[in-house]
Amino acid sequence: MDAADLTAFGDSLAVPSVVCLWAAVLLRAPAALRSPQQRGLWLAVATAAAAMTLNLPDVVTYAMRDPHYAHSVGLVRNLIGVLSAGTVLYFVAAATGGRILQLASWTGTAAWLTTLVVLDTAAPAHTAHTIPATGDPVPSLAYWLLLITAHLLANTTCVALCWRYSRRTESRGLAAGLRLFGLGTALAGLFWFVYLLKALFASTWAMPALPLMMNLHGLLRAAAILVPTLFTLRRTGSDIATAWRLWPLWHDLVQAVPHVALTKPRAGRVVELLWPPVPRNLLVYRKVIETRDAILILGEYVAPGVPELARSHVTGHGIPEQRRTAAALACVLKEARQAKLAGRPGQPGEEAAWELPAAMQTSAEGGDLDDEARFLVDVAQAYGSPSTTDFTPLPPDPAAPAHPVRK
Repeated sequence: MDAADLTAFGDSLAVPSVVCLWAAVLLRAPAALRSPQQRGLWLAVATAAAAMTLNLPDVVTYAMRDPHYAHSVGLVRNLIGVLSAGTVLYFVAAATGGRILQLASWTGTAAWLTTLVVLDTAAPAHTAHTIPATGDPVPSLAYWLLLITAHLLANTTCVALCWRYSRRTESRGLAAGLRLFGLGTALAGLFWFVYLLKALFASTWAMPALPLMMNLHGLLRAAAILVPTLFTLRRTGSDIATAWRLWPLWHDLVQAVPHVALTKPRAGRVVELLWPPVPRNLLVYRKVIETRDAILILGEYVAPGVPELARSHVTGHGIPEQRRTAAALACVLKEARQAKLAGRPGQPGEEAAWELPAAMQTSAEGGDLDDEARFLVDVAQAYGSPSTTDFTPLPPDPAAPAHPVRK
């Protein structure tokens, strides 16, 4: 790929990069504006998107038709770029918790912007802001050195911070976001370093790669601030799948023990997921809690000997070891539910005939709810299987008391 092809390829990414940046900015705006920790990062990406919009080839071509527009677009683009660099420094200050550094970042940004305007005004009459292949930079060398220094200072500091904190955090989402943002910022820093070489030494060998650097920087920054959204979508998808699989078991148990449900169940599984009766992020939590409560109550209707018969029943069907406990519980719940619906009296307060599985005991004691959810999904799968349907224990002795589940 020669220099012309490299430049053309970089230019082809200009519009996709800007579109992705603005899409990311709009999607993350509600969360970022509510969170002081995310506000600086979001503002840095938003200002970068504005600067890159003014640098689109079509925008530049349109501005060059009128000298006044060419000057205004160039100056505003550079001022927004410095504002973006200042917000990057603010993001660094906010992440490190330094209030003095936060104040210094805004004070320094205001001073930088003011100085750029003064240098632009003091320069001889000019149109576009550029560093030509031959001749002096426009509007002046001092203007460009100040502009480049602002970007290099902010970008170098940001890359160092992103690298340091991405290695320390235990959050995969935060680490991924910091690395993507740091990589995009490094490309932006390299972009301005090439401009520094051109301004000081008239070096132009790396200029064909500049559009690619800048537009890849935009794509990476867009991806960086979208990481929380992607992780949220992944979690939401996982919760929907879990709620869908739990629904048949939960529905049958809540039908037998309706008072454990916080809200009245919807008419069907699809309606439950499309129009959940609780906040969507609590849907799986409520399903797990209500299923567990129903299991505890139905334990009062477990006839003596049924748990042992259930274990023997599932052992003989070639079920893998890790799912035998879930399959046995499904068989016991089937019988206990039938007993409850048939009107047989429960026997609360007596010694348990069987114990809760370890995954449910740990969660009930404040452990990982995800482990219990995964276990209950196995129970739900076994509950609807032919093995559970075929389970028919010996008729219990009517005089023998049922035993409760141990909490």
